[in-house]
Amino acid sequence: MNESAVPYGRKTQRAPAVKEVHIVWITAGLGCDGDSVSITAATQPSIEDVILGAIPGLPRVHLHNPVLAYENGDEFMNFLYQAAEDRLGPFVLVVEGSIPNEAIKEEGYWAALGVNKQTGQPITTCEWIDRLAPKAVAVVAIGTCATYGGIHAMEGNPTGCMGLLDYLGWDWKTKAGLPIVCVPGCPVQPDNFMETVLYLLCQVAGLSPMIPLDEAHRPTWLFGKTVHEGCDRAGYYEEGDFAHEYGSPKCLVKLGCWGPVVQCNVPKRGWMAGIGGCPNVGGICIGCTMPGFPDKFMPFMDAPPGSKLSSTAVGMYGRIIRALRHYTQDSANHEPKWRHTGRELTTGYHPTTYNHH
Repeated sequence: MNESAVPYGRKTQRAPAVKEVHIVWITAGLGCDGDSVSITAATQPSIEDVILGAIPGLPRVHLHNPVLAYENGDEFMNFLYQAAEDRLGPFVLVVEGSIPNEAIKEEGYWAALGVNKQTGQPITTCEWIDRLAPKAVAVVAIGTCATYGGIHAMEGNPTGCMGLLDYLGWDWKTKAGLPIVCVPGCPVQPDNFMETVLYLLCQVAGLSPMIPLDEAHRPTWLFGKTVHEGCDRAGYYEEGDFAHEYGSPKCLVKLGCWGPVVQCNVPKRGWMAGIGGCPNVGGICIGCTMPGFPDKFMPFMDAPPGSKLSSTAVGMYGRIIRALRHYTQDSANHEPKWRHTGRELTTGYHPTTYNHH
């Protein structure tokens, strides 16, 4: 087997020595740059930790993000041209924003970045992906727009846009044998993305095994549990105690929360430094990390279709559980009767019981 076809990190073959890696970031799709802004809040690790070499074992990392770069204009675009011509060195391609279908229009283009030096015409997002993806050692879709299409891909959109998996193919792999890695979120949770990038950088450096992904190409350790499983409000659901207005600390299912079925770790991780995250601050989960978002979760703020049946069943069970727990709680909130003043010992102690002669 050719070395280039063997995924970095496998023990069957030593990965090539990598001294530096570039991160080439495209924000030329249909998006708001919200994911680029979001990751500036990451701390586990932070962008600074990765770029300044604060993490032992990592190769030197160069970030080329149009929102965060010092360079601009042609100076910035040169990095993309070099990567497309395979002159930049090993690089991870990050795509932000949904990808429009350039084949469905009669003229013009939906989205582009830079100019083709031969034709003088804008280079479309699709053309950049076609140029860069085959050269990359890893490809990451950041945010729900890039992963599965997101808001721009909802029913009735005129661009026919899609996520990177749909554009390149769900079975597509990089030259290093890695599948497309998806880190959804609208926007992405900052530490989720930086932790994934850190894993991939370690893998490129030969320090980690193949990244574990679920069927939707999400890292399993980040998206293996539901919002509900990590939510502080889940105890209220178990007892059938639901919020009927915003501002309540109780379970939000009846207000439209999709937490019981949505794969996301935000209630556990928070948003910044463990603080925040949709249900943690009183917001319902609208399913933004799921491939079916937004169409399959609309209309927002309405209770999910199955919630009436499930909440009714849980409510009946919950009333019994609450009654039993209140009874036990009331008992546990009173001290045992033998704790008192006076000359009589009522603890049940008998000297003969403890006589070991």
